[in-house]
Amino acid sequence: MKTVYDFTIKKTNGERRSLKDFEGKTLLIVNTASKCGLSGQFKELQELYEKYNEQGLEILGFPCSQFNNQEFDDIGETTEFCQLNYGVTFPMFAKIDVNGEEEEPLFTFLKAQKGGILSKNIKWNFTKFLVDKNGKVVDRYAPTTEPSKIESEIKKQLSL
Repeated sequence: MKTVYDFTIKKTNGERRSLKDFEGKTLLIVNTASKCGLSGQFKELQELYEKYNEQGLEILGFPCSQFNNQEFDDIGETTEFCQLNYGVTFPMFAKIDVNGEEEEPLFTFLKAQKGGILSKNIKWNFTKFLVDKNGKVVDRYAPTTEPSKIESEIKKQLSL
């Protein structure tokens, strides 16, 4: 069976990075959007990253503009916005699609592992996928689920 470690993703500079680089870590994978009403979640995501990164948590942000075009066209603007407004230091990657013909294969995999309530498609920005240290998807969280609300599950995965 596949795991998230079987995928490579595009960094903001266009280079490819293997998710094998994160093997043995607990991952929180999030589709983000800078201009979204939920962008305040960057603050809580960063707080979780700072609190648990040394214990093995990695948060991977994937800017996406599929929902009301709420992401900057230029990835440099995206990363600058996240750093200046929320102090984001967790890895951000190139802008992607999470649904449709051009969707990022990683998100095809994530959605197949943990579908949504009515369908597998991602409905909005800030859908979150928690992945265990073995690269298996543990859970999927709705866009409106605040990152702090899944802290206990993150702690549980870090302790396994």
